[in-house]
Amino acid sequence: MAGGSTKAVYAALIANFGIAVAKFVGAGITGSSAMIAEGVHSVVDTGNQVLLLLGMKRAQRPANERHPFGYSREIYFWCFVVAVVLFTAGGTFAIYEGVQKLSHPHPIDNPMVNYGILVVAIILEAGSFAVALKEFRKVAGGRHWWSAVTEAKDPVLFTVLFEDTAAMIGLVVALVGLLAAHLLDMPVLDGVASIVIGLVLIAASIILARETMSLIVGEAAAPEVLADIERLIRAEPSINGVRDIASVHLGPTDIVVTAAVDFDDDVTAGEVEKVIARINAAVKAAQPDVKRLFLAPASLSD
Repeated sequence: MAGGSTKAVYAALIANFGIAVAKFVGAGITGSSAMIAEGVHSVVDTGNQVLLLLGMKRAQRPANERHPFGYSREIYFWCFVVAVVLFTAGGTFAIYEGVQKLSHPHPIDNPMVNYGILVVAIILEAGSFAVALKEFRKVAGGRHWWSAVTEAKDPVLFTVLFEDTAAMIGLVVALVGLLAAHLLDMPVLDGVASIVIGLVLIAASIILARETMSLIVGEAAAPEVLADIERLIRAEPSINGVRDIASVHLGPTDIVVTAAVDFDDDVTAGEVEKVIARINAAVKAAQPDVKRLFLAPASLSD
């Protein structure tokens, strides 16, 4: 798994754990509904980082007889679990807390405590977000961020980035809601902020679930990767053509490619084996993420 992904996960884990402790202390002192929702949000995010690290570790297990293609795809499963947890444990609880506060509003005690905690939390979360964004930009290159997300094959980075983004938005909403509830003497606004936080988490989880599900089902390699493979195949003098190139990502750095190849009719079976071996070596040298390349001799005139 990419070092950038691991770095971003650990940065988020450390930040979220510290923020969760601070938020619950503040919620206990002030009784703020939005602060409780934010505390649960940070606990969920901390658990999510643990799940991502678990998935990254399990995805590195070697192939065996039962799983001959290895476990690379398992990271997609754990990222999907993270998206679901973000919705059920984070978003639902935040909305529940908000509704409770709207039904039974009560003044917020010691709001200055919450202000201080939220400001510190924003600073810590901004640091985690900066790490995730820096690593994501390395992968995205010059592409638009949405294109980079939809085309990404490593869901860990954009999962952490989305979590951190949702966390930053949630912190700002909690701060604004708390400030409005305090200055306007309207405790219900604290509950409104909690509901907004829940909706933000649900929106983030839906996007994450959609993208990771697509990876679980199986996405093809990038067009430029397949074009390079076709170029390397056609570079062999004894090959007349290639068609039906198909590929699938078993993991972020584990691609399987198949293709039908038309050899010259006068090429012997022994020479075909040598050509295929050369192509395999050339492709894996140029595209190291291609772990398996299967070439099937075929007549393209059929």
